[in-house]
Amino acid sequence: MRTTHLLYLHGFRSSPQSVKAQIMAKWVQAHHPDVQWWCPQLPASPAQAMALLLDGTADWPSQQMAVMGSSLGGFYAACVSTQRACPAVLLNPAVNPSRDLVRYIGEHPVWQDPAQGIFFESAYIQELKLLESQHAPTHPETLALIAKGDEVLDWREMLARHQAGQVCLIEGSDHALSDFEDYLPQILEFLQLV
Repeated sequence: MRTTHLLYLHGFRSSPQSVKAQIMAKWVQAHHPDVQWWCPQLPASPAQAMALLLDGTADWPSQQMAVMGSSLGGFYAACVSTQRACPAVLLNPAVNPSRDLVRYIGEHPVWQDPAQGIFFESAYIQELKLLESQHAPTHPETLALIAKGDEVLDWREMLARHQAGQVCLIEGSDHALSDFEDYLPQILEFLQLV
């Protein structure tokens, strides 16, 4: 069934202005303006982020909604997918964010606008641990794009977590998936938007 509602989740220290979010937003607007598109600015608190997402998609039809996410947004996308039983596209998804983000406690600039900052509190690590424990199994209807050249996350961990779904294992590339547009046809086919 074609996706009629599409949620896009940016990564840690990112925003709806990220390159991949903008590419998807422009494509959906140009080719499927009838699709409901939502790419919110995520709060730094994982608990608040998940509450926002589940509340904001509460009236979306599970059979026709899908979620996409990159890095930490990919972790959240997997959580939403499990909770709502909807397909997910995961772009170099974080697998163990409570472990990986411990060293980022404190104030950080946003990638797309260094004048803006986020404050990542130590309490958020516990929020992530709780989410990890609640959402360990991955919904099988996922497409994970995993770059072996990811300089931030270990591709082997991503593959081990998400191999139950479809996997596109990319030789090279990087954490940002700078060659994202090369994989757009595969993503759109998975979302049944071609």
